[in-house]
Amino acid sequence: MLSIMLDLYSEPALTAFFGLVGGIILGLAARIGRFCTLGAIEDLYYGGSSLRLRMWGIAIGVAVIGTFGLSALGIVTLDHTLYLNRVWNPVASIFGGLMFGYGMALSGNCGYGALARLGGGDLRSFVIVLVMGIFAYITLGGPLAPLRLYLFGDTIPSEATYSFAYLFSSISSVPVNLVGMILGALILIATLSNREILSSKTTLFWSVLIGLAIVSGWAGTSWLATNGFDDLPVVSHTFSAPIGETILYSMTSSGNSLSFGTGSVIGVLLGAFIGSLFKGHFRWEACDDPRELRRQIFGAALMGTGAVISIGCSVGQGLSAFSVLSFSAPVTFIAILLGAWVGLKQLIVGLSG
Repeated sequence: MLSIMLDLYSEPALTAFFGLVGGIILGLAARIGRFCTLGAIEDLYYGGSSLRLRMWGIAIGVAVIGTFGLSALGIVTLDHTLYLNRVWNPVASIFGGLMFGYGMALSGNCGYGALARLGGGDLRSFVIVLVMGIFAYITLGGPLAPLRLYLFGDTIPSEATYSFAYLFSSISSVPVNLVGMILGALILIATLSNREILSSKTTLFWSVLIGLAIVSGWAGTSWLATNGFDDLPVVSHTFSAPIGETILYSMTSSGNSLSFGTGSVIGVLLGAFIGSLFKGHFRWEACDDPRELRRQIFGAALMGTGAVISIGCSVGQGLSAFSVLSFSAPVTFIAILLGAWVGLKQLIVGLSG
């Protein structure tokens, strides 16, 4: 069937389709399954509940097992992924993660969360999405690019593979894919050692689907890279530069082509729209307080810049990079959590003062 699709449709259209399918799942998970980066952090910091944060653990575990399982079958080529075939810069991961997390707290959403809210009718999120996408491209190849390159250097291709699975495999002589699946299983076991998560079947269901959405991205783009003629990258879901890419495509589609990121962004919007209708939550909302809007714009600019520096947002590093057990994933994700904690604490202190 896939071979027939390759004959009927262009490769950019197909890679956008793979992004669209996974994006719809992620959009539905946000609106129906309540999967949210900042919401999970707020629940843990201020509510004492780890339920939504454990959704990340399950999604990561499923994504790791699925990705390395497909690698064992020869479907996914791990060393072609962006997170593994470039020299890792720990300073960029930490600095970019802190910047992204702090900006996320100020904005009230990450890029993925803003897309999900926009799909539910929140016009404030339209501003966040727009500013984040623009600043991602300003940092990637615009006026801030020289400063980024001066401070952190460029992403240099490397023959070494920056993955915990490859590291432990080289130490133990156990096959890489087996090591990856074992580590994924350990993440799952650790996450499921909690009665609250085990008793919530809905949470388990959406967590597994999120992990499978990440796997589907790797599988689809790997298949195209292997069987197609275009030099398309092997990628999965992230929501920083792809938002800017989608904005750019909307203005230059006649001279530009679709991509996985464009399909993913549109998919989240569509999935969130469907999910909000299903839950009866769709309604148009706007910002009444200009001070709040100013804070959200500043936060969105920080997120767009920070995500490019760290090569991924909370989803890009927290799920996609984690699924290949990249060195950068836990470092960046922890930095995002710390940055968000600082931002949330500042907001609470400001409100109480």
